Amino acid sequence: MVTGKINTKKKDNIGRLKFEGKLVNDHKEIAGIFKKHFISVAENIVTKNNHNDSSINNMDNTTLIHYLLQSFKFKLLSTRKIKTIIKSLKIKNYHGYAELSTKLLKIRSPFIVSPLTHICSKSLSSGIFPDSLKYSEIKPLFKKGDKKKISNYRSISIITSFSKVLEKAVHIQLYEQRSKNNILPNEPFGFRNKSATNNAMCKLINEILTALNNKLMVGGIFYDLEKTFECTNHKILLSKLEFCGLKGKAKLWFESYFSNRYQRVLITNNVLNRNYFSTQEEIKLGVPQGSILDPLLFLFYVNDLLKAINDKSIPILFADDTSLLFTSPNKNDFQLNITTGFNLIN
Repeated sequence: MVTGKINTKKKDNIGRLKFEGKLVNDHKEIAGIFKKHFISVAENIVTKNNHNDSSINNMDNTTLIHYLLQSFKFKLLSTRKIKTIIKSLKIKNYHGYAELSTKLLKIRSPFIVSPLTHICSKSLSSGIFPDSLKYSEIKPLFKKGDKKKISNYRSISIITSFSKVLEKAVHIQLYEQRSKNNILPNEPFGFRNKSATNNAMCKLINEILTALNNKLMVGGIFYDLEKTFECTNHKILLSKLEFCGLKGKAKLWFESYFSNRYQRVLITNNVLNRNYFSTQEEIKLGVPQGSILDPLLFLFYVNDLLKAINDKSIPILFADDTSLLFTSPNKNDFQLNITTGFNLIN
């Protein structure tokens, strides 16, 4: 139990929780229940869908030959670059495991930017992500419905401020690699510059209207990938990153980034002005939702999805929501294409 400044927004307060037929109002116990729930949700989905590593061998190697030629290496970091990264971080009062908020980091940055630059540079050159930065706090975020029902919450990771700086440095270089070598397709919306929700909706509506104006049959398949970030398979993601040119120290860095990660759940009692924590739990699946790198890593994770379906449909992807449009002047061809597309994306 730790005291400190608390966000007193009513929606953040979890006073009671229904669990196994009883009403729990002890905040420490509630934190433990959420910890088990968030870990088990991903494990249950993976087991239910019979996920395994065989999909690595199913990737279309003909589309990946270009990527194999693009070797990615981390560049040296300067104090000027780290200063810029710190300045770009959003000002937050919550601090996470290390008890250093981004607000305080910005204030004290002139005194720590040099040693922080050395630490970040050492991490990239050695291919090791510091163990002390692998601890995160999970805050249950209420979505809608009954506040006492655990399924109405999603998890948000609060990572340390130092981790944000290091992740941002890697994100910048990885995104530059993606743009320079055209590694990722342009179709996905979200998680990229000038690619918002409105762009995806306009694309969807325009394609439908164009098909109707041309007197074509048009239909769609709409997917919402369940708990995408929580269910990410590290081995598959690392293999896809390697196909895209991440080898040597860069690959070792990401292997280190995913290994030996731990999280604990934070529950706030606004009445008593106290925080309660669960015990630590190792993360064996997924990427921390709320981290700097997770959106970009998601794009790499679904990178080969379009290769399987592009010639059968018009794909419109926004984050983990996937829309496939099918058009044809012929009813039989339309039915065949939409059935084939359904099987391919599965």
